[in-house]
Amino acid sequence: MIYLKSESEIDKMRESARLVSRTLAEVGKLIEPGVTTGKLDRVAEEYISKHNARPAFKGYGPKGNEFPGTLCVSVNDEVVHGIPGERILEEGDIVSIDCGVEKDGYFGDHAFTFAVGECDEEVINLLRVTLESLYKGIGQAVHGNRMGDLANAIQTHNEKHGYGVVKDLVGHGLGKSLHEDPSVPNFGRKGRGERLRSGMTLAVEPMITMGSWRVNTLEDGWTVVTADGSLAAHFEHDIVVREGKAEILSTFDYIAELTKNQETILYHG
Repeated sequence: MIYLKSESEIDKMRESARLVSRTLAEVGKLIEPGVTTGKLDRVAEEYISKHNARPAFKGYGPKGNEFPGTLCVSVNDEVVHGIPGERILEEGDIVSIDCGVEKDGYFGDHAFTFAVGECDEEVINLLRVTLESLYKGIGQAVHGNRMGDLANAIQTHNEKHGYGVVKDLVGHGLGKSLHEDPSVPNFGRKGRGERLRSGMTLAVEPMITMGSWRVNTLEDGWTVVTADGSLAAHFEHDIVVREGKAEILSTFDYIAELTKNQETILYHG
């Protein structure tokens, strides 16, 4: 069932989303060669707790295999759900940081893929195109359109650059739960799928590879990697479907202030 949000609920979701935005920037300050993914996770948990909120990912999942981290930290060929720990980031890596919080009963959930030090231009281009596709999808998230319009905008932009669009993983609704209806795919046909209505709150999150779209899940039950070992990028925003133009609840503005490298990625016209 799709639950349309009131303006007072959207206000609370905006607050949760902005807390995630600030958390991503706090983590981004530390991303450099030599840092462990576990340190990033600890900083995020402390920051979220200090702001009277709860990490949404920690403890999420099936009994006996709950996710152990505050962040999903996915490096290079890891698409999503990477478990933070002792892994050390190296020059030229890319790392997707996905973060969720619950504050005052409402969730925020979004992600950014960072370059670690200096990366090859072809790698930066993957990040740039993936981010561009996120905004192209959001541009279709208006009252009266179909989910396929949003999904097709993401798919066509990435595929014209020769990138793979992961089909096994999708975005989602969110609000009082971390995952709500409807599913938000990154591939589809225009004019098909769920009718978009004002008050829908969605997490739009293209997951894009430099090679095949096919993925595998590792034995830990969480980490999803590209089947061919190619690099993957992941960006995510929380939005509200509106008349005429979607509202983006989260922001990358805090991240844009970090380094010249991230500013290059963030340019989207």
